[in-house]
Amino acid sequence: MSGASARVPETDEVIPLISLCDLGSKDINRVTRLADTIGQAAREVGFFRVCDHGIDAATIKATYAAARTFFARPEIEKRRLYIGLSANHRGYVPFTEKGDYPDEVSRNYEAFDLGLDLPEDDPDYCVGNRMLGPNVWPDQPGFRDAISVYYAQVADLGQRLCALLELHLGLPPESMTSRMSKPISQLRLLHYVRDRQVASSKSVNMGAHTDYECLTLLHTGNPGLQVMTRDDRWIDVPVDPSALVVNIGDMMEAWTNGLLRSTPHRVLNLSPERFSLPYFTATNHDTVIAPFPELVEPGHPPRYAPFTAGAHLERMLVRDFPYLRNQVRRGDPEDAVTNPFEDRLNRSDD
Repeated sequence: MSGASARVPETDEVIPLISLCDLGSKDINRVTRLADTIGQAAREVGFFRVCDHGIDAATIKATYAAARTFFARPEIEKRRLYIGLSANHRGYVPFTEKGDYPDEVSRNYEAFDLGLDLPEDDPDYCVGNRMLGPNVWPDQPGFRDAISVYYAQVADLGQRLCALLELHLGLPPESMTSRMSKPISQLRLLHYVRDRQVASSKSVNMGAHTDYECLTLLHTGNPGLQVMTRDDRWIDVPVDPSALVVNIGDMMEAWTNGLLRSTPHRVLNLSPERFSLPYFTATNHDTVIAPFPELVEPGHPPRYAPFTAGAHLERMLVRDFPYLRNQVRRGDPEDAVTNPFEDRLNRSDD
């Protein structure tokens, strides 16, 4: 299969499945075709899937095994690693740590959150940067090794996809990736459980939202993920354990002046139990996100005011985590955190 080809899934809507076999090609024409195939999918759908991505199936299997073993531990043991006890937003997220999504009628999932694993004497961590520093690791044989291998490989792939988008958009090389030397990227180990009292499998377990970073690379082997189309309808994302699901996030939308849009998505309660591995490709904390000048057309000003990557992510995490809301003393209705990249959700009738 050519690296620029896209297989069409058997659904009414097309969420392209794109082979990355040409990602490491020395032939610039093949790489350019691949970049344009990915760029077209990013423009038209905001979601696409990639196969032949280079992350070994055994690595993915080991990551899931580590996650399953951890989530099967007694609650009291998991709570010792509660994210609210960490200095830099790392660790266990219990079922009770609920975000502020109005459509989450039966939210029931737990998570384990990790980031770039930095030493305890990292200068940014030492001055209180919430998004950088060391990870919290459970006392579980093989957990750290399995997760670290997967993190390194998916992080590398995320930056390589960003480099392809640079090429597709006609940006100078490393316009994005040079700002990802010490990123605030995160990996979540997610465990969804459908409550036995939930009658409808169509109920929403994770509410509709956009992702806050540049790209999300998701692996899952279970159905339930839905994407909002450009005409504001919800469609199912096909399940393919050999593929990763990729979507555009807020930072990428602003960087590209709206050429690539951050795409709303949600998770339904289709399975009694569901595991997934989303990795969020982000920039360095202090990166100023503003439309690239090359993507601002004459006579049309930039559509987005500049913002700092770390400030945007931290602001949205306040919405998603009660422990953070308590720390910043929010709680009044007028203090509700909103995300301008999710305005489409406010006008959707579905």
